[in-house]
Amino acid sequence: MFDLVSFIPRAVAQSIPLLYGATGEILTEKSGNLNLGIPGIMYVGGICGVIGAFLHEQAVPADEMTALSAIGIPMLASLIGSLLMGLLYCFLTVTLRANQNVTGLAITTFGVGFGNFFGGSLIKLTDSDVPSIALSATSNYFRQALPFADGLGWFGRIFLSYGFLAYLAIIIALASAYVLKHTRVGLHLRAVGENPATADAAGINIAKYKYMATCLGSMIAGLGGLYYVMDYACGVWSNDAFGDRGWLAIALVIFTIWKPNMAIPASILFGGLYILYLYLPTGMNLSIKELYKMLPYIVTIIVLVITSMRNKRENQPPESLGLPYFREER
Repeated sequence: MFDLVSFIPRAVAQSIPLLYGATGEILTEKSGNLNLGIPGIMYVGGICGVIGAFLHEQAVPADEMTALSAIGIPMLASLIGSLLMGLLYCFLTVTLRANQNVTGLAITTFGVGFGNFFGGSLIKLTDSDVPSIALSATSNYFRQALPFADGLGWFGRIFLSYGFLAYLAIIIALASAYVLKHTRVGLHLRAVGENPATADAAGINIAKYKYMATCLGSMIAGLGGLYYVMDYACGVWSNDAFGDRGWLAIALVIFTIWKPNMAIPASILFGGLYILYLYLPTGMNLSIKELYKMLPYIVTIIVLVITSMRNKRENQPPESLGLPYFREER
């Protein structure tokens, strides 16, 4: 029998990195920047948080840690690392006007290599017998659920059993949707993404908004990598363990038609599809289980086909997405 009370919390936990990545990429694409480096940025956000937590645990005994330092240091390191990646992307694509597709793929390759290099170095420093490093003391602070969740039965398990980063992801997505739709900053950002020449003629600083949106989006995506390591993986870092979540987050941007609030249910749907094979009966037939693992990618392909058939303008990507802006051609 399908255990829905057990399935939903795991689907939500699986969806949070996707939600962070999708929200960050939506903000980036609203400025006209197509950042395919999101998977690498999420990876860098994760490893920078691990480095910060590792140095903190080495310097402070577990019984002397405070929640402020145990959470604040890894989060600050993660945000700084992902911010630097966003600045690198902007410098190449906005200032130097490099090709955005190639730059994004290069950022992803660099980010994964950066994470594997420093992750492997930390593993060697600990002389671990397994190719991973565990930061359980720090992870306990990130995974702390609301104290009264256990006493509320199924309601507590489904809605209140997550760490604070899960709720922060939802708050950021809702706040991003509000800013984009109801504020002057959001109006200017959408104008830059749709028609930068017209926005420039209206006195809007194109480079400023592209830098701002891309760097903020990168920092949000980096928190997705931090969540995966510190909460979902219980503080355990293993090289190449992040999987393809960054690419699924980019696919979610299309699925949600560039609306951050729609990314919340969409990410939970994809998170559920990602682990559905664990709950469906397959017996000893491993080939059926492998077919179930294909579900999120099949849905992604279907979404891309359906999206390409949409004719409504409001469901289309920003008109200047992926195109460099040359003021001289205005």
